[in-house]
Amino acid sequence: MSSLESLRIDLNGLRDGQTVLDYDLDERYLEAVQAPDIHKGNFHVTVVILRTDKFFELKFHTQGTAIIPCDKCLDDMEQPVSADNRLAVKFGETYAEEDDLVTVAEDEGILDVAWFIYEFIELAIPIRHVHAPGKCNSAMMKVLQEHSASRRDDEEGDKPIDPRWAALLKIKE
Repeated sequence: MSSLESLRIDLNGLRDGQTVLDYDLDERYLEAVQAPDIHKGNFHVTVVILRTDKFFELKFHTQGTAIIPCDKCLDDMEQPVSADNRLAVKFGETYAEEDDLVTVAEDEGILDVAWFIYEFIELAIPIRHVHAPGKCNSAMMKVLQEHSASRRDDEEGDKPIDPRWAALLKIKE
């Protein structure tokens, strides 16, 4: 999907009751929304819209995989994404967002869910993302081990610890 036009929902055109919309999103979607943190991935999003007069309840179910860098080795890794989110929408005079309530200008009646979907995907990704044990890039892990500040000895044997670090180690104990 290269255009975000299909993610603009015409609320005035919806009938009372339930409407279901399905979207398959990929890298082109992430590029179109100018996603700051996720640049690759595939997601299937189902939006169930319940309309009652001038009030709408949108339920988003997102399933897919984001390709993000591992925090340890920096190689790309697949992060499963599964999220269920809710958004309430009502008509008003001007557009406004307040927590999970969005007010859409009634004369326009268009709700763009492109950025909401990106936020839901972003929030479903854990803060810390690392490969499964043993799956990180071994060359990078070796370099990381060599430059680790907590490393106390090297090939020549035990080296004395800088007194400034020794004082900090006392705090740790």
